[in-house]
Amino acid sequence: MEGLVTREFWRGRRVLVTGHTGFKGAWLSLWLETLGAEVTGLALSPGTTPNLFTLARPQIHALTGDIRDEDAVSRAVAASDPEIVFHLAAQSLVRRSYRDPLETISVNVTGTAVVLNALRTAKTLRAVVVATTDKVYRNLDDGRPFREDDPLGGHDPYSASKAAAELVTAAMADSFLEAPVATARAGNVIGGGDWSEDRIIPDIWRAAKSGVPLTLRHPDATRPWQHVLDPLSGYLLYAERLAAGANVPRALNFGPPPNETLTVGEVADTMLANLGTEQRWQRADDPGPREMKMLALDPSRAIATLDWRPQLDARAALAWTADWYRRFDQGADARALCLDEIARFSDRIVA
Repeated sequence: MEGLVTREFWRGRRVLVTGHTGFKGAWLSLWLETLGAEVTGLALSPGTTPNLFTLARPQIHALTGDIRDEDAVSRAVAASDPEIVFHLAAQSLVRRSYRDPLETISVNVTGTAVVLNALRTAKTLRAVVVATTDKVYRNLDDGRPFREDDPLGGHDPYSASKAAAELVTAAMADSFLEAPVATARAGNVIGGGDWSEDRIIPDIWRAAKSGVPLTLRHPDATRPWQHVLDPLSGYLLYAERLAAGANVPRALNFGPPPNETLTVGEVADTMLANLGTEQRWQRADDPGPREMKMLALDPSRAIATLDWRPQLDARAALAWTADWYRRFDQGADARALCLDEIARFSDRIVA
């Protein structure tokens, strides 16, 4: 059925997820569990306290290892014998990439190459989806939404490392892998259970909890905000189509319509209101490293080729996110909160 994730495809499917202890990886692992997949995860130990993977408790075979460690990755591939692979493990923070550019490049470029090289031994492999980012494009800050055939680039180490990961992915796929390999470029993902550093939603939550003033470095910047389940639904649908041998592009954007972007300040205002706090934000005296003011994705190719569509606009995504954090702060179980949102979302797009 066009445009729908199918339980029949995922039931009993052997899936390897790298980066399962990260925010997006934890949500994906839990969703795959509800679909009946047999999931193996490979990642470093959780990097934040609290941590969504620990709290949501996805029922998967979780392995600890660095994706740059060839032995660890080979063991994970052998243990999982994967049919589908989602490569999400990455150093995903722009500001951290300024502090440690070599680590960022090593994880995102070499790590991707190590994972794809290890998959050469996967005998039953049917599809690989490599998650990159909306920041892989050469951004001239002219506000034009990026399309998949726009030039890749990156003015900061994180963006450049993910653009390089795109090139490495294409080269490894063309040279060594028979199964189809594709890259998925998502927008700025939000949702409950993100406690990362230097991200707007966790920063808002921490400010609301502590009463410390919320400081925004670039309140006028626009980004393609989307609830985490929207791009993940695209990843699942993409993998299904690739495994079925469908003639789909090997790189797709998953983001909201370009006219639905909000500024960082608008996101903060909306999130604070949804959290029920009277707290407001202030502009930082020092905005820190350079960031692009305008960023938008054109998702029309994913809509045309996969019949994928975002289900939540930015304000609905913020409402879902605030509700998750508010209920969590009131003592609700993180796993139950995630499963409830997955069920509500799945009612729209899962057959």
